[in-house]
Amino acid sequence: MLQGARDWGLVAGRWWLVAGGTLESMGTKTLCLLLLSAAWLSCDEKYDGPVPPKPDLPYLLQAKKLSEVEIGKARQERRKDDTVSIIAGPGSSARTPLPEPIFILDARELEPQKIELFRLEVKDGNREVSLPNKDHTGASQPLHLRITPLGGHLYKIEASEMLEEGEYALAPTGDNRIFCFEIY
Repeated sequence: MLQGARDWGLVAGRWWLVAGGTLESMGTKTLCLLLLSAAWLSCDEKYDGPVPPKPDLPYLLQAKKLSEVEIGKARQERRKDDTVSIIAGPGSSARTPLPEPIFILDARELEPQKIELFRLEVKDGNREVSLPNKDHTGASQPLHLRITPLGGHLYKIEASEMLEEGEYALAPTGDNRIFCFEIY
């Protein structure tokens, strides 16, 4: 075996952490990798994008422009074992072509961690969603969101999965306010 290859850590086609020709523990390699990962994740990147003009309202981010979402109140209706939230109108005025929409929120009173994303069904000229009951059963389960603090009161809220074309709503838990948008 080549002495230079061993000093650089290439042994039998595998990379090893070596010091003076002896094999160090794999724990050292793992620890170094974890420390590098933590340092990279803690890099404080300053947000330099647009800031929402109104607090506690999510805005759609499209390129470097913020668009207001449709703000409304959901009417609650009991049907059999479900609670259905109904939003007036067949479609939202806020539209985006992006299948993974990004929202910017200036959270003053609204808690970003309590916001859920639901797909809405259009029925009889209204949009509706069957919400989970207290025991977490129901027709619609919330879609996954990723919430990232940007500094101060600013948060980035992103869909964690590709969304199909249709009507959607961001709904704060325990609140009748609803923030609607459409993906086209």
